[in-house]
Amino acid sequence: MTTDAPDAWKNWHAQREEAVSAPYGPLALTATHWVEDYAEGRLPDIPGAWVADDGGVVLTAAEADGLTVDGRPFTGRLHLAADRGPEAAARVALGEKRLFVLVREGVWGVRVYDPASPARRAFRGIEATPYDPRWSVPGRFTPYDDTRTVRVAHADGRDRGLALAGRLAFTLAGQELTLQVARQGDARLWAVFADATSGDTSFRFRFLYPPAPDAEGRTLVDLNRAQLPPCAFADHFVCPFPPPGNTLEEAVEAGERTPSRRQSADDEGHPTTAGPR
Repeated sequence: MTTDAPDAWKNWHAQREEAVSAPYGPLALTATHWVEDYAEGRLPDIPGAWVADDGGVVLTAAEADGLTVDGRPFTGRLHLAADRGPEAAARVALGEKRLFVLVREGVWGVRVYDPASPARRAFRGIEATPYDPRWSVPGRFTPYDDTRTVRVAHADGRDRGLALAGRLAFTLAGQELTLQVARQGDARLWAVFADATSGDTSFRFRFLYPPAPDAEGRTLVDLNRAQLPPCAFADHFVCPFPPPGNTLEEAVEAGERTPSRRQSADDEGHPTTAGPR
């Protein structure tokens, strides 16, 4: 462990809380509408008509709808491709709200990001375990011959494909463990995992992003940076659940555990838990 590792972790944790609570961060998501579910093209509480075609979404709007596209009032008909992000830069807006176009396995949707969302107002930080060097260990990535796609359940109840690039092996407290991992566009690894704390003292599953492996597959498995998935902050995300083999029997008492929220009067006597919602 380098002497600055705890300070680096504190900076990471602060940056995570800042990103999550940003005006168009995960806490601002108030809806995800799949266009195919609305035959007339009328999405709940969103003006205009939204119709999917093979390459995107066709938006038709009148002046009275109050929509803007690229910052200018919009009327007429427009073909929209998927927004590439960030969410604040979504092409279509309704006042301060951003209407973010996305696609998942050929199914088109529109997400609504609202800086005035109740979840954003209630947010009081992310509960996380302070840095402990015992949870930061060497890892070795072994790629599969070809990318493997497995069907896994997602937070919205639908099964979708999850592309896996290989296995990540590491040792904790003398126990040899492995996780199936995906690979990100920047070559970092991505693991969706659960453990013995999941749904109890931590959210039901978490994400981990080990650094890009070197030429020999070496990387760092730092479970101090295990982080909550977006669906821990808003129910309208479609996070994948852990793939087969990624539920550890061990208790990973490290990293982010659960969001902290202000308790409303309606919730008195019924505190939020870290389990499924």
